[in-house]
Amino acid sequence: MAMYQGNEASELIETWILSPAATLGSSVRAKGILLEIRARLPFPVRKSLDLKASVLTLALPTNSEDEFRAAKLAISKALEGIENLPIIPREIEDILTISTTERHRWLKEGRLPSAGTRTVKLRGRARKITFHVFDARLVEEMLNGDLVTIWREEDAQTAAENRRRAALKAKMTRSLKNKPKARSASEDNPDEGLYPKLRGWEEFDRDGLLR
Repeated sequence: MAMYQGNEASELIETWILSPAATLGSSVRAKGILLEIRARLPFPVRKSLDLKASVLTLALPTNSEDEFRAAKLAISKALEGIENLPIIPREIEDILTISTTERHRWLKEGRLPSAGTRTVKLRGRARKITFHVFDARLVEEMLNGDLVTIWREEDAQTAAENRRRAALKAKMTRSLKNKPKARSASEDNPDEGLYPKLRGWEEFDRDGLLR
């Protein structure tokens, strides 16, 4: 929302307030919005748009009325629906106060639904990187529902259960290693196994041929 326009120290100035729905209480998110809007402005004007707290300020010399007017229009247009601008990884980590490890794990598990991917070229480099982005309104619901606390509690319970199972498995493995080896039939009867078993021996014995 634009606040005012006026002349201060020979400058043309216009400001816009970023709503809480846009920043979600995150200075990192606010900076991301600034960079997003700067990218839509002509290069010579980009650095004329600045951010302090949640206030965007455009300041140009008084002899730049045409550029000022065009930049104002572009900024106002860029701010339309800015609350729905997809959230990038560093922003969601700041908004939800989560670690990079948690973001990767919860994304893999589907707790953090991806809203798609985005590919950018690193400044001054030929290499491009691709990363997941997130729906701003879903992230807002996660924030309001304190889902991160719930997920951490669930993860702690899962980790404790996994440790219990691992300890039980290790105990059983040690028990099997320490268990005395069962004696075989040949060990109980040393003579058995010295001679090959004769086929038909039982029939001879049954018919009394050996008596």
